[in-house]
Amino acid sequence: MAGPDASLEPDEEKPLDPATERVRRKLVRFMVINLGILLAAVMAVVLALVYKSVSEKPAEREISAVPTVPSGEMISGTIPLPAGARIISHSAAGDRLTLLVALADESQAIYLYDIPARQIIGRFSVTGEGH
Repeated sequence: MAGPDASLEPDEEKPLDPATERVRRKLVRFMVINLGILLAAVMAVVLALVYKSVSEKPAEREISAVPTVPSGEMISGTIPLPAGARIISHSAAGDRLTLLVALADESQAIYLYDIPARQIIGRFSVTGEGH
């Protein structure tokens, strides 16, 4: 015995009532708009990354962690200091050398030496408080 809906095929769907159809259309429109905004945002991020990678200027001279030296050779050079000066301490970082120097007049100074350029690039006087 067949029921009242036996004449409808199982693949056929009943049409939605007009109120439900309006809600479905609004939801589809909302979904399409939001997916468009999301796609635009993703494209903006990708374009920003591509722009940044293409427009980066190469550094004039990159500071290496360790100065490069041909194998079997040694770095050597002369660091000019004032007469009567003596080195109290030193520190090396990358291709820079920092020297704390006691000067002849009993004051102290910090010298910053660039190893690849082979020159002093900075001098800082060490003074007491209030000077």
